[in-house]
Amino acid sequence: MKKTLILACFCIAVYASQGQSQVIASTASGTTAAGANVDVLSLKESAHNFGKIPQGRPAVYNFTIANMGSTPLKLDNVQASCGCTTPEWSRDPIAPGASANIRVGYNAYAEGTFTKTVTIFYNGGKTKALTITGEVYKSPASSAPENASVQFLKQTNQ
Repeated sequence: MKKTLILACFCIAVYASQGQSQVIASTASGTTAAGANVDVLSLKESAHNFGKIPQGRPAVYNFTIANMGSTPLKLDNVQASCGCTTPEWSRDPIAPGASANIRVGYNAYAEGTFTKTVTIFYNGGKTKALTITGEVYKSPASSAPENASVQFLKQTNQ
C-alpha cells in the first residue's frame, strides 16, 4: 500500500511538472496547453454609447485595439453595417505589444435611436465586432428660437 501511494504521488508530480513546462512553452508561443490559439487582438472596449446627439452633426469615437501576440497583427478590413457609419484605420501591421485606434464616425442624419455594428477582419479570417449606439434628436432650424416680438418691433419702428 505504501509503495502504491508513493508511486502515485511520484506520477502526479512528474505529470504536473511536465504540464507546467508545457503551459510555459505554450504561453510564449501564443497557444494554450490544449493547443488552441490565444486571441491576439484585444479591445479596450467593444461598445460606445454616444448618448444624445443633434441631428445633422457627425459623431466620432476612437476604439483602441492592442496586439497581444508575438507577431505583427494585420487588420484585413474594417466594415460597417451601413453607409451612415464610417470606420478609419491604419493599413500598417500593429507590432507585438503595440496598440492602434479605429476611428468610427456616425452621420447623425436620421432622427431616433440607433445601434450600428463595425466588424474587424484580421489575421486572415478572424473577426471581432464593435458596437455604437445613441439617440439622434431633431435640432432647431435656427441657432436662436423665433421671437414673436420682433415683428411687432419692426412694425412700430417704421
